[in-house]
Amino acid sequence: MNEIIIGTRGSKLALWQANWVKDRITENFPEVTISLKIIKTTGDKILDVPLAKVGGKGLFVKEIEEALFREEIDLAVHSMKDVPSELPDGLILSAYTAREDPRDAFVGKTADLKLEDLPAGSVVGTSSLRRQAHLTRYYPHLKTVSIRGNLDTRIRKIEEQGLAGVLLAAAGLKRMALGRRISQFLHVDQFIPAVGQGVLGIETRENDPDIRGIVSSLNNSDARDAVLAERGFLKTLEGGCQVPIAAHATLEGARLFLHGMVASLDGKQVIEDTITGERKNAAELGHTLAETLLSRGAGEILKEVYSQA
Repeated sequence: MNEIIIGTRGSKLALWQANWVKDRITENFPEVTISLKIIKTTGDKILDVPLAKVGGKGLFVKEIEEALFREEIDLAVHSMKDVPSELPDGLILSAYTAREDPRDAFVGKTADLKLEDLPAGSVVGTSSLRRQAHLTRYYPHLKTVSIRGNLDTRIRKIEEQGLAGVLLAAAGLKRMALGRRISQFLHVDQFIPAVGQGVLGIETRENDPDIRGIVSSLNNSDARDAVLAERGFLKTLEGGCQVPIAAHATLEGARLFLHGMVASLDGKQVIEDTITGERKNAAELGHTLAETLLSRGAGEILKEVYSQA
């Protein structure tokens, strides 16, 4: 294997992530030539509609996966929070990178602004129904508006639309050297992160052992087990990436702790719980926690969410 083509979206953040993977592979396999192929996904093409209304799963990965099947690329780099809980037959996640900061962050119109300081009726932008549900649950006096675009675009909309601020993933802001813009980090116990938030997934063809072997050098076992638990939770709930489902796993030695939640869009109906067990049973723990939430009415909440989206 002398040449590798990485498939990626074309945003600044996606290119940063793909180039980071490229550099890590080059460090481990300096003899390999690596290039990037930019692929435009459905989520990149439709920018004037809230993500939840675009419909379907895999809004940011489908076209890239099709390029993998056509062997136009050898591997794909994804933000794990964008990857559906079930992959197409023949594709596999061969590596999970070490997790960046998993928290949500508030970028206010001024650096010292905090959510709790905002007056009633202040408008906060977000592209995520999960963040919308969190915000309305803990700050019911605030309003939300849907915003789309890359990080720079969403931050710019603070001024353009007269917003009090926007909610974004801390990981993306840090990767793009925009951490200085963060006014407030939001605690994971309240603003429970999206499944896989902060982790990059490297997807390959299952029948390509050479590429899988190269990519495996980037795998982080802690990130892998945490994301397996979170994705086990998401898969059992049969939820997409754009609904108010949240899960965050942490590890301590051989133990795994998972916090999961399902919420209505207005944040008034929330079902959440935690589970602890052996990390070797990560996916099963996620499944068990999801079943617990379903037994308490999570399915009915999700049906209502889908009917409103």
